[in-house]
Amino acid sequence: MGTSGATFTFQGGAVAPGESKNFRYTVSETYLGDAVRIPVTIINGKKPGPSVFLSAAAHGDELNGVEVVREIAQTGLSGGDLTDISGTLVCLPVLNVPAFIAQQRYLPIYDRDLNRSFPGSESSTSSKRMAHRIFTNFIAPCDLGVDFHTSTRGRTNVVHVRADMTDEAVARLAHAFATNVIISSDGPTGSLRREASDAGTPTITVEMGKAHRFQRPLIDRALEGVESVFAEFEITDAEQVRWPGWRTVIATSEDKTWLRADAGGLVDMHFEQGALVHEGDVICTITDPFLVDTESVTAPFTGLLVGVLENPLVYPGNPICHLVKLTDRTKRAVQLDQDAVDRS
Repeated sequence: MGTSGATFTFQGGAVAPGESKNFRYTVSETYLGDAVRIPVTIINGKKPGPSVFLSAAAHGDELNGVEVVREIAQTGLSGGDLTDISGTLVCLPVLNVPAFIAQQRYLPIYDRDLNRSFPGSESSTSSKRMAHRIFTNFIAPCDLGVDFHTSTRGRTNVVHVRADMTDEAVARLAHAFATNVIISSDGPTGSLRREASDAGTPTITVEMGKAHRFQRPLIDRALEGVESVFAEFEITDAEQVRWPGWRTVIATSEDKTWLRADAGGLVDMHFEQGALVHEGDVICTITDPFLVDTESVTAPFTGLLVGVLENPLVYPGNPICHLVKLTDRTKRAVQLDQDAVDRS
C-alpha cells in the first residue's frame, strides 16, 4: 500500500507530490448539454503513504458528510493543515450533484440511486455512466476509502460504521474510525463501499444523523474518526488511534432487527436514538386520532437503538427503529456511559 510520492493522475489531469488542487470534474450532462460537474479536492503529500478517498452525498439530501469532507479538504484536522501528509487525500464532498441541487435522495434522472450504480459502466444508464466516471478516476486508484451517509428522510442514526468485517483490510479501517457500533455486512450490490472493497480499495460507510441538515456534534465526532484513521495509517503525525470506550460488532442478522409498525397512526417514541432498551420495554406506542386504539412496540431483546423514526406518522410496515443486540459486558459499559450523561 502507498503512493510512494507518486503523481496522482486521472483522466484530464494530475496532481504532483506537494501540490493541492480544487476543481470541478465533469461526470455527465444536463438536458441542455451543460456539464454536470462534481467538486474535487486532491492533496498530494510530499512524503510516501496511502491514497485515501473521502466521499459524501451519494444521496443528495445527506448533508452531514458534506461538511466533514469539506472541512478536512479546506481546513485540515485539529486546527492544522494537511500540507505535510504522507500519501494522497482525494476529497469528494458531493458525489450526486443533480440530487444535491434538487435536495432529494436519488438522481432526478429516472429516480435512480447512484449508490446502487457502482462501479458503473461507460455505455449503460445515466447513473452508471456517472458512477463509472467517479469510480475509475477517483475511487479505484485509492488504497482505502470512507463514504459518509445519513439516515433517510424521517429517520436518524447514531454515528456508526458499516463494513465487511470478514475482510481483514476493511476491518482494520473500521476499527480505526473508532465508533461504538460496527455493523458487519458486505453491503448491497452496486453500493460504493461494496464495489470499492471488491475492487481492492477497502472502504467503510459511516452513518451519522439525519438528512437535510448539518448536525455539528456528529460532524465533530466524524472528524475525530477521520483523524483516528489517519493516525492508524500514518497519514498524519497524530499520536494514536482513538478508542471509543466500548465497542460492539454486529456480525449476524440475529443480532439486529428493524422494528416495524403493525398499525397505522401517530407514533409516540419513549426512547431516543442511542438509548439502551431492555427486553420487553415499550419503545413506542401507536395511536389513532382519537387516542382510543393503541398499539405498543416492545423490544424483543436488550440492545441499543442505532436508528429511530423522527416523522411520527406511520403506515403498517413502516420502520420505526433499528435495534442491535449487546453482550452483557457491553450493556454494563453503555449503562455506565448513560448514567454519567444523566449525572452531568
